Formats: sequence, C-alpha cells, structure tokens
Amino acid sequence: MDNRAEVREFLMTRRARVTPEAAGMTAGPNRRVAGLRRGEVAILAGVSVEYYAKLERGSIGGASGSVLDAVARALQLDDAERAHLFDLARAADGIPASGRPRRRSGKPTAARPSLQWALASITDGIAFVRDQRQNLLSLNELGRAFYSPVIGDGGRTPNLARFQFLDPAAREFYPDWDRFADMCVAVMRAEAGRDPHDPAMQELVGELSTQSETFRRLWAAHDVRIHGSGTKRFHHPVVGELILAYEELALTAEPGHVMLIYTAEPGSPSAERLALLASWAAAHRPQVSTPLA
Repeated sequence: MDNRAEVREFLMTRRARVTPEAAGMTAGPNRRVAGLRRGEVAILAGVSVEYYAKLERGSIGGASGSVLDAVARALQLDDAERAHLFDLARAADGIPASGRPRRRSGKPTAARPSLQWALASITDGIAFVRDQRQNLLSLNELGRAFYSPVIGDGGRTPNLARFQFLDPAAREFYPDWDRFADMCVAVMRAEAGRDPHDPAMQELVGELSTQSETFRRLWAAHDVRIHGSGTKRFHHPVVGELILAYEELALTAEPGHVMLIYTAEPGSPSAERLALLASWAAAHRPQVSTPLA
C-alpha cells in the first residue's frame, strides 16, 4: 500500500467528518467542502496552512509527536484513529509500530507448541490465535467446534475476512452481519497502518476489493478501530444463538498475533449452549489444540 496515499485519504476523510460547528467555529456562507477546510484544521492544530497541507498530501515523515497530537485533537480523532495516525507516521519513517519488525511471510505460521498448550488449557471458553491478516492460526477444541463454519473442510488456512465477505454462510453465523463487516474492515485498516508494506495484506485487500463491493466501500471509508473487548452475537449451526463476551490479548512474542477468548455469562442461556457445544466437540474431535496453518 502507498503510505502517502493512506495518509492523504485518512486525513481527508477525517477532516470531512468534522463540521465547523462541532469544532467551535463559525461556518460562514458559500462553503464548498464537507467538514472543515484545510486552513481551519491548521488553525485548530496551531500549525501553518502550508505545513498542514503538506501533511495531508501524505508527507508525514518526520512530523513530531506534538504536531501529530495537535492534528488528532483538531480532527477529533478517537483513540484508535489517533493510534492509526501515529502508526502511519512511524511507517513513513521506517519504524515498526511494535519496535521490532513483523514477519512478512505470505504463508501463515503455526502457533508455537507452548502457545497451543496454553490454548488447550482453556476448556470453558472459545480461545484462538489470529494474525494481523485475520488468518485463524490455532484454536482450542471448543474454538474449533465454534468456528466450524469458517474452517469448512480444510484446504487453505481459514480467514475471518474471507468468510465474512465471500461466504454466504457468514450472514447466518453473524446475525449482526453489517456490524461485523464494519468491525472486520476497521480492524484490518488499523493493522494495515502498522505495516503498510505487508504484501500478504495487500494481496488479501485486493482479493476482497475485487470480489466484494461492500468490502470495497468500507475499505474506502478509512475507518479504524481497536478490537479490545466487548460482546458479540452469533448463530451457531449446532446450538443456535450465542451471546459471548470477548477479550483480545496481544502476543508480545509474535508481533501482529493476538489471542481472543470468548466466554458466556455464567448461568445464562448462552452458557448452557456453550456447554452443549463443548459436549458436541468432545464427541466429534480429539481434545487437543490444533494448529491450522
């Protein structure tokens, strides 16, 4: 991906979103732009119009943290958007977001044995590892049963983004499909900003953009988000509706890889259905964590 283009389009879409009124400015007559003008952002950020225009053209390399903070405040960026702006700046300077390079291999790598053992030790929840490209790398037994619609009958490494946008089964598995689509693309956008030169990510984005108009539209919006934690609703083909809380844990030993754990509220109908799914999994699969890559 072209870092300069990413910076330009991100800043332009954020600027278009902020109205003068929201920024505490007088709109005035005959406005020809949506949102703020470049000069108005420059005033709010305390920089010259020429300097802000340079940033918005994509020349963000060398920008100081204080300037980036000022621009983030002027554009009313949330935490995820601010982090994305800093990631784009670090990428322009050739600095890995994590402080160390990520793997650039196009082929997903299997989880380490000790990580697989850690996944297998989680028996009451769904636990899995994914990489920055949404590849499912390893799951515990309950995770494999839960994601059976995504895993399918094998072949290439299962990918959550491909399933979301290219598999019709996703609309049944995700009752809130539109919300999941927004989240999926926003998380991918944030990941791409941390390493815009990742060829495997570029290939995935190109594939999805070619085959899914919805993905193409959402990608062009330049929205970003941090996954973190929350609640999601699923419809599993074996046990029906599941309302699950999730927590995301970054794996510092594997930059770009995260572990996610889904659990149900104790005593809830979802907890009962999750226990039923665990029984189904025990009857159909060996009780081990299995790498998929």
